[in-house]
Amino acid sequence: MDMRQTDDQEFLAELGRRVRHMRALRGMSRKVLARVSGISERYIAQLESGEGNVSIKLLRRAVAAMGTSIEDLVMDGAAPQDWPIIRDLLRSASDAQIARARAILAGLAPPRPVAETAPAGDRIALIGLRGAGKSTLGRMAAERLGWAFVELNREIEHAHGLSVGEIIGLYGQGGLRRREHAMLREIAARPGAMILATGGGIVAEPITFDLLLSSFVTVWLKAAPEEHMARVRQQGDLRPMADDPAAMQELRTILASREALYALARITIDTTELPVDAAAERLVAAIAPARQRKRRAV
Repeated sequence: MDMRQTDDQEFLAELGRRVRHMRALRGMSRKVLARVSGISERYIAQLESGEGNVSIKLLRRAVAAMGTSIEDLVMDGAAPQDWPIIRDLLRSASDAQIARARAILAGLAPPRPVAETAPAGDRIALIGLRGAGKSTLGRMAAERLGWAFVELNREIEHAHGLSVGEIIGLYGQGGLRRREHAMLREIAARPGAMILATGGGIVAEPITFDLLLSSFVTVWLKAAPEEHMARVRQQGDLRPMADDPAAMQELRTILASREALYALARITIDTTELPVDAAAERLVAAIAPARQRKRRAV
């Protein structure tokens, strides 16, 4: 086997790993991706295992179904950690902002000082997988603290008169993510103490997650995969793993793909085997230091 064949095989294997990681990050099983993209589940399995030639047309369909960019899959080498955020900011920047960024990167202009401001201690955002207890515990903690409780997905649904599922059906994953970012920006601008429950996949959109981290004290509600699955089954909702016999393995894969991002939260609370009341108390106690810092700063 010559060097070109080896390079091709390594490229296909890396491409397959990136597709598998992106699919899991978006919370999609192979079955769901096949249904949304119109690509056979068998082809997706071959693509993820690095087998055979890749059709650019089918790859574009898969990428569109996942609501991501094809460049994230085919980029050579490792991109800087902040590249997805920088890329998305550049796409929405004015000509003047781009010109200044180019001058700074070229060493032709000094960067403007950035004020380091931490999120207020009474602005809490809950992140984690479906079944983590974000809605239940967030509502209970907000009631005990006398704060507002806000659910990001419910706000999106109310603003557009459509369910999240309907928005995805009409506009795709990308359409939902754009609406999620716009609504988060609106909520972040609202005054007052609040606890915000986010969707499990918010960490998959770099610029939206960056906005969340900079606007709220983030709390990762985590639990054992088996407990996540049990809670989801109790809710009667297995999206996005409905009718998938490999649902448990898919959930583990989704958690593995998001774990490093969830771990960026300021606070982590493990609710495994905790009664609901005890978990709510733990949440209230965990955010107390942030509230104390805010009071001292006033």
